[in-house]
Amino acid sequence: MKRLLIANRGEIACRIIRAAKSLGIETVAVCSEADAAAMHVSMADRSVCLGPPQAAQSYLKQEALIEAARSTGADAVHPGYGFLAESAAFARKVTGAGLTWVGPSPETIADMGDKGQARVLAIKAGVPVLPGSESFADGKLDGLEAAGAAVGFPLLVKATAGGGGIGMQRVDDPAKLRKIAERTQSAAARSFGDGSVFLERFIARARHIEIQLFGFGDGRAVHLFERDCSLQRRFQKVVEESPAPQLDRAIAERMGEVACALAGAVHYSGAGTVEFVLDADTGEFFFLEMNTRIQVEHPVSEMVTGTDLVAAQLRLAAGEDLTDDLSGRALAGHAVECRLYAENPAKKFLPSPGTLERFTLPEGMEGIRIDTGVREGDTITPFYDPMIAKIIAYGDSRDQAIGRINAALRATEVEGLVTNRDFLIAVTSNPTFKGGDVWTGFIDTHLDDLLSASRS
Repeated sequence: MKRLLIANRGEIACRIIRAAKSLGIETVAVCSEADAAAMHVSMADRSVCLGPPQAAQSYLKQEALIEAARSTGADAVHPGYGFLAESAAFARKVTGAGLTWVGPSPETIADMGDKGQARVLAIKAGVPVLPGSESFADGKLDGLEAAGAAVGFPLLVKATAGGGGIGMQRVDDPAKLRKIAERTQSAAARSFGDGSVFLERFIARARHIEIQLFGFGDGRAVHLFERDCSLQRRFQKVVEESPAPQLDRAIAERMGEVACALAGAVHYSGAGTVEFVLDADTGEFFFLEMNTRIQVEHPVSEMVTGTDLVAAQLRLAAGEDLTDDLSGRALAGHAVECRLYAENPAKKFLPSPGTLERFTLPEGMEGIRIDTGVREGDTITPFYDPMIAKIIAYGDSRDQAIGRINAALRATEVEGLVTNRDFLIAVTSNPTFKGGDVWTGFIDTHLDDLLSASRS
């Protein structure tokens, strides 16, 4: 691998460029017209402009990305996360063009990207799954009410091809099931080009636990422990940590075992994540989905295991045997990540685009890592995800990590747009959070207190 094209933008593109440079690999950035002066473009050795700001006319243009790789002499493509990272069709085009795809095989992406098929494969691998239904194709909802009754209420209507909380609706009233299913199908068709949905049991006090995997592509896989991603708004994560607080280590180890069994069954290659929902009241856990890519929150796993996951992705794709490097990694200390967003918590966390007139991050603080793709003077546009930076803290203990991230957030200065900085300070100062009582309804339950604290 001599030259790598990064089919992405922003923070993750910068992260991949740093890893590639550490391995002596040249990099090619791609950008839209809105990102022509972006940080990831300036960091790369070469760059190609793909088109207008809209993602569909730039970052999602598969043929343009392949041509960008050809024209710059790139021999490999890393998709990052989001955009085309879990597109089996794009992975096939990359490999069909004679380029190295940094990720699992197109067949694995297709199997695990179809949530119905993923459930079937999980069951075959002995992974516990939530009670759910078969998929209902777009516009075809025959048998929906009977399926809902069998799953039980409350339940979730979920897009088969969904991700990141998009295409997911809770239903408490059976009389509203069909209307919500129709609405979810329409949203899924717009977002993913696939309007099929399925039903899944909703757990009232749920924790979102995920296992960081690394597969060797030959039926073997190792796990790099768990992350707790329970603190969410609008079904999307905002705070993540590893290891999960107040989680029995025997349960965590069992999660790791079944996640590796699933990864082995599909001959998974590279970094991936198996997500579980854990019933906070019973300790039971169930398979949610498998993400066939690097995760936004991968830094917390890197910090507690001393592993560079992105570099490992590149090394495996280049043909290296990483068995000795990744097997037997130990869990040490604690890491917490907060996502700094241009959004307004007081207005239902709506995006708040604008210019970073002042932007100072706490570089150099002990135990603090910053991953970002923007600089002072840059604009957070309405075209893409409004994440500004990821602030990650490591400590010998959870208390130390939380104290460090709280201090780092207070040292962060952002002017020119509205952010969730003060809200994150309130979260990491909250006694219940500090006590480790976290679950997916935490932010909604404590929202008034958190908003009040963030204004003080």
